[in-house]
Amino acid sequence: MPVKSKLLSKQAREYYENTSFEHLVSTWLQRDGWEVFAPYVDHGAKTDVLISDGNHFYRIQVKSLDTSDENIVVNPMWSEEDDIDYVIYFSKKADWGYITPKYSARRKLKHPEHIRFHQQAKNFKKAFDKA
Repeated sequence: MPVKSKLLSKQAREYYENTSFEHLVSTWLQRDGWEVFAPYVDHGAKTDVLISDGNHFYRIQVKSLDTSDENIVVNPMWSEEDDIDYVIYFSKKADWGYITPKYSARRKLKHPEHIRFHQQAKNFKKAFDKA
């Protein structure tokens, strides 16, 4: 079995963990038949994953939360002008996530417009189909 011989810095570990959720979303959506695209650089574009059904494109922002509290208040990390269609939140401490439309003011993660899912492909697909 391979063994890691080099420890990651805190910043590198955080970056890897955050991008792993982007890759997970991409994998689940690709398995569901979406065309999935990833920008080379995400800074300023506010798009982590771009998907298409062949006719329409949708921009997705993926966020991870360092909490297991679903009553947390989330803040938009984008402006009104940013073209974002959906935000997908993942808990780093629990087995849930939420799919939300773009919103413009702080709100509870458990907002009625947000769709909860368990961090499994089948549950994510059901939730995304509702979004």
